[in-house]
Amino acid sequence: PALSIVVGINTSPLAGTEGDKLTARQIRDRLDAELVGNVSIRVQDTERPDAWEVQGRGELQLVVLLEIMRREGYELTAGQPQVVTREIDGKTHEPVERLAIDVPEEHVGDVTQMVAARKGRLEQMVNHSTAWVRMEYLVPARGLIGFRTEFLTVTRGSGLLHHVFDRWEPWAGELRTRQTGSLVADRRGQTASYSLLNLQDRGNLFVGSGEEVYEGMIVGENSRSEDLDVNPTKAKQQTNMRAASADVLVRLAPPIQLSLEAALEFVREDECVEITPEEIRLRKVELDKVKRLKASKQRDKAPAR
Repeated sequence: PALSIVVGINTSPLAGTEGDKLTARQIRDRLDAELVGNVSIRVQDTERPDAWEVQGRGELQLVVLLEIMRREGYELTAGQPQVVTREIDGKTHEPVERLAIDVPEEHVGDVTQMVAARKGRLEQMVNHSTAWVRMEYLVPARGLIGFRTEFLTVTRGSGLLHHVFDRWEPWAGELRTRQTGSLVADRRGQTASYSLLNLQDRGNLFVGSGEEVYEGMIVGENSRSEDLDVNPTKAKQQTNMRAASADVLVRLAPPIQLSLEAALEFVREDECVEITPEEIRLRKVELDKVKRLKASKQRDKAPAR
């Protein structure tokens, strides 16, 4: 296994409203049943009795398992995919993948820049003289989390990629692929068009008008790097005075509909994905705003790895 995800019960205020399999025992039994036929999956206990670390070959394999459980009626949460590490000679080592890419010549510059940002090292580059180029890289496995979606966007769907485990290497250092923050709801309620219209300028939204949200739920992507607590439920004040703009129709940009794979690629270490048969929601691991601030201060004081 190269990647792991912490899977646990659904602890959000909306738990139990959409699925019928909610308890820790039901989720654990389902994971044990998966171990019988799926030899590449490993399940390990964590410090919490209602959460388990599920290890798999790659991101797609773990997403397929979560999608199957979702369609069977389970409600659960899944954390950010993490790389599986080993201690070798007292030093932390991580898996490195050999990445083979075939792209048209006009996209070589963009792909090279994208892989370099994920600490990839170019091993070989061959131009077939047919307007296509093959490149081989050595990339840390955690650098490939979310890479496929970005790669297909940059190459406009024309690129081909394949990666396979190559070796264990010393930890390559901090790797940050997401430069934006999150828009986090600060209260429970139904979203209002009036407040969402004002939030559009802050970044991209994941929710539309009239949807149920709760404190700690991520309602959008902030265009800046820090997280921002917002109120998406604020309605327009009603008066008995006529106004010229009273009958103007509020036009909202359609919200971004995240797939399960895209949601797991988006979340950070302090965030997780709430998975139910009906919805895929993003949320903070700690829903309470005050507790989140205390936890972030403790992380800032902690020594770097």
